[in-house]
Amino acid sequence: YRDSLLTFPETGGVPRVPMGELGITFGGLTGKSKADFSGGNARFVSYVNVFNNLSIDTKRDDYVRIKPGEKQRKLERGDILFTGSSENHDEVGMTSVITTDVTEPLYLNSFCIGFRLYDAGTLLPDFAKHLFRSAGLRKQILRTANGVTRFNVSKSRLGKVMVPIPPRSSQEHIAATLDGV
Repeated sequence: YRDSLLTFPETGGVPRVPMGELGITFGGLTGKSKADFSGGNARFVSYVNVFNNLSIDTKRDDYVRIKPGEKQRKLERGDILFTGSSENHDEVGMTSVITTDVTEPLYLNSFCIGFRLYDAGTLLPDFAKHLFRSAGLRKQILRTANGVTRFNVSKSRLGKVMVPIPPRSSQEHIAATLDGV
């Protein structure tokens, strides 16, 4: 049912834009050791959180140690997160979206890829969480991955994924329908 709502005909008037023109791709935490994930002081989004949820659970008890003044990218509402690698080709590039306001620093683990829209109003977070898990986008995302025993998403190829951008009213309607509101 989700896929039928999220399939937009090529000639249906819904523009398609490459991800690379919609926003910026970024990596997760850098320079962290195993010890930094024991007794941490800041929440981070784990691979499992991205893989298992359409919407990121921002209150999970996954913590990392962040030192004062340390340069790490903080996540925001609307960020679209991807699992960066997998041993199974069909499971690589799974997505989740931050659909709630982030009220405390929240970071992305290093095994994932983040994507932030230049214009946050382009895709509503509650719509994007369904769109990026739809068959049409999953098919494109899977084509960005290379590997034999471990598959990795290519950030440069991810930038070429064509994203349909329906009108805001359509996004609201589809999201409400799929969320059962």
